[in-house]
Amino acid sequence: MEPDSTLTKLGAARTRLILERPFVGALVMHLPLLAADAAWCETTATDASAFYYNPGYIAGLTLAQTQFVLAHEAMHCALGHFARRSHRTRRRWDVACDHAVNLLLAAEGLRPLPDALANPDFRALAAEEIYPLIPPDTLERTLDRHLFDGYESGPRSDSWDDAGNERRHGPARALLPPRGMGVTEREELARRWQNRIVSAAQQARRAGRLGESWLRLVDRLIQPRLPWRVLLERFMMSVARDDYSFQRPSRRDGDALLPRLASGAVDLCVALDTSGSIAAEELAQFASEVNALKGQLRARVTLHACDERLDPRGPWQFEPWETIVPPRAIGGGGGTRFMPVFDWIARAPRRPDLLLYFTDAEGEFPCHAPAYPVIWLVKGRGRVPWGERIQLN
Repeated sequence: MEPDSTLTKLGAARTRLILERPFVGALVMHLPLLAADAAWCETTATDASAFYYNPGYIAGLTLAQTQFVLAHEAMHCALGHFARRSHRTRRRWDVACDHAVNLLLAAEGLRPLPDALANPDFRALAAEEIYPLIPPDTLERTLDRHLFDGYESGPRSDSWDDAGNERRHGPARALLPPRGMGVTEREELARRWQNRIVSAAQQARRAGRLGESWLRLVDRLIQPRLPWRVLLERFMMSVARDDYSFQRPSRRDGDALLPRLASGAVDLCVALDTSGSIAAEELAQFASEVNALKGQLRARVTLHACDERLDPRGPWQFEPWETIVPPRAIGGGGGTRFMPVFDWIARAPRRPDLLLYFTDAEGEFPCHAPAYPVIWLVKGRGRVPWGERIQLN
């Protein structure tokens, strides 16, 4: 296929994406198309600034496959993979990112290429969560080449000037791999892609073409990520009993009926999942955070330990002025069932103002939510059927 016909195919694939999947199509349009030398670009590549392609490789793809590789590179950029590697080993990170992107696109109806990495066990996981599941000596190969760190010094390409602007004269070709990005450039590029994903989502939403899965993804990417301690504090403070009372005061205070601050201890029930997936140091850290908040709330705490059943030595009671100290030897290590804690509360003389459950959320839940608020502080990717979920890690 001649270069002009390759560009025609890429243009047709971009047009199809815009018409059929406007959210992804809008993101793809932010990547200029640059033909690359086959010596360094075997398939396709991106540095979050352009879409580099081997014309011979594109010539062998169907139109649907061409759509997929365009969307693949755009989603690497939109998800900020070029700015999130941190301390991680480059090869394992690249493999993890490919699994994350390919599974996401496959779930949206795009058909991955036969050699695309898409382990269904990693579905709904972010690249950071997939990374530790990739063997350090993995032989898996990415679909494309990730140029986020640069490969060699030199100009970005013969079609870009020193400021990174595409030159409009002559053919758009990249004879050399792009240079690496500095920290400031990487951060600025990450901000630009975040703005682009918001704009693309708004356009697709106005057209009525933004699916629920994309909407959740965008919300997760653009919302500020507050530490779990801050979120926990917000929820716990919402049940505090400091309020104004209009009860009639003592006669010694006169006849006027004025509001006054009335306070009472909060009844807080805390449940620890001891099924074996929560480490002892994590339990201790959790207890320390609850202690810090308990002092502000004047909370009376009932502590349970539960795997398949409640620890028979519990519950442990702590008054507002007492420090929560988890028992040195908490029973557990079996499977996970959440019902025993809720059954115990149902039999108790009074219901709590709040139940705080520390768990990996991998277990058997009650069928229905109780009448009191429940916060699940979750380690891992487990989902909860109801209640408020706070991600721990």
